[in-house]
Amino acid sequence: MEQHNPTHVVLVSSPGLGHIIPMIELAKRFVLQHNFKATVLAVTSQTSTAEKQILNSALTPSLCHVIDIPSPDISNLVQPNDRMVTRLCVMMREAKPAIKSFLSKTTPRPSALIVDIFSTESIPLARELNILSYVYVASHAWFAALVLYSPLLDVQIEGEYVHQKEPLKIPGCNPVRPDEVVHPMLDRSNREYKEFLTTGGGIPLSDGVLINTWEELQRETLQALREGGLLSEALNMRIPIYAVGPLVRQPESETSSVTHSLLTWLDEQPTESVVYVSFGSGGTMSCEQMTELAWGLELSERRFIWVARAPTEEAVDAAFFTTGSNAGDEVAKYLPEGFLSRTRGLGLLVPEWAQQANILKHGSVGGFVSHCGWGSTLESLTNGVPLVAWPLYAEQRMNATLLAEELGLAVRPKVLPSKKVVGREEIARTVREVIPDDQSLTSNSVRERVKEMQQSALNALSEDGSSYVALSHVAKTIERGCGKFDAAF
Repeated sequence: MEQHNPTHVVLVSSPGLGHIIPMIELAKRFVLQHNFKATVLAVTSQTSTAEKQILNSALTPSLCHVIDIPSPDISNLVQPNDRMVTRLCVMMREAKPAIKSFLSKTTPRPSALIVDIFSTESIPLARELNILSYVYVASHAWFAALVLYSPLLDVQIEGEYVHQKEPLKIPGCNPVRPDEVVHPMLDRSNREYKEFLTTGGGIPLSDGVLINTWEELQRETLQALREGGLLSEALNMRIPIYAVGPLVRQPESETSSVTHSLLTWLDEQPTESVVYVSFGSGGTMSCEQMTELAWGLELSERRFIWVARAPTEEAVDAAFFTTGSNAGDEVAKYLPEGFLSRTRGLGLLVPEWAQQANILKHGSVGGFVSHCGWGSTLESLTNGVPLVAWPLYAEQRMNATLLAEELGLAVRPKVLPSKKVVGREEIARTVREVIPDDQSLTSNSVRERVKEMQQSALNALSEDGSSYVALSHVAKTIERGCGKFDAAF
């Protein structure tokens, strides 16, 4: 009997755990759900220990093939003070020859190329090879709407966005308040802003957009993006939009010694009694804020696991390219005197980075003080864990507003952590709000809402669920090798 080669998709990821992990999880879905062959080309920073750990654990040939492409030398192309998005876009631009080489030499030729938003300049490579191209937005639909509409906002609005008196209007979507704009939009004179506009302009050149959300979570925004929707009409965009999430990293079967000890400790704690505190792969805070956070956790009188890194007075994303690479014993010296002894038995301090999926899955975890990176947010929601929103950079301010104000899935401090120091009493209040004194006697609307959303997410991913069906449409289109848009999606 004649043997047919499986349909092959190539996925391209920029550096950073928040980009690499979602791309690997999407690749796994194509393999497990549709029997595709999937190759992930992961451009890595080479300075992040955590990136290396993730890639090593992902090297499972039976699921997907992950190829580590070392970051090109961009030292002559960027300035020392250039920001994260600038560096990511330049890295991915310089990585194009390596991506093209792989696509050209692979036989049989791949059927589709899927890129993240920082890699949209690689879309013409798919055109050259006459294969389909897709953009995977590893965030939510409201963020995708802002990215796509940003070139038009650039023409419509004069002056800095953060100085506007009115929210930024996006057709068919919730407006974006000036203090919620994504990090690259904070300074329109900065090179990072120009790079950001390039990403927004490149997405419509693809054959479709995949978004890490699901229909029931953001139905109205998705409708605005699709053909016939207000935003789609404003952009004159005629490409399909697929909600395929929530795609999240699953707990690892092999855990480090640190994670094993954390899970053993969690086994001894009451159900939903521990708050997990982590600010993602790149988040940092000032020394003053770290002191207030320590006091806040202590004052809350709640059990905690705190993934902490040494403070810095630099940018709030200062650790993005070096996650997990610093000495753990550096952290303790920045904590209030006596903090570790006073909280012994009540909380655990983890330096730099942790196997987050394993921790959030544990039944003793009842809250998550989070930077609101979308990957971490989805991990929290799919495990039924309510959030304390602590946004720092990227689209995290939008995420916090979406979670706290529109969806009711998080509580947030009264001040914006990226602008002002959040005081210890305020921190203690928010932690107690997600983990009340006696949960059996207290009705907690945020917790109840998160439990409902957890079930909604599971339903979306189940067979015949909205996200399962959406990804099936993408797979069938790739198998047919045509870019026709199914009006149902």
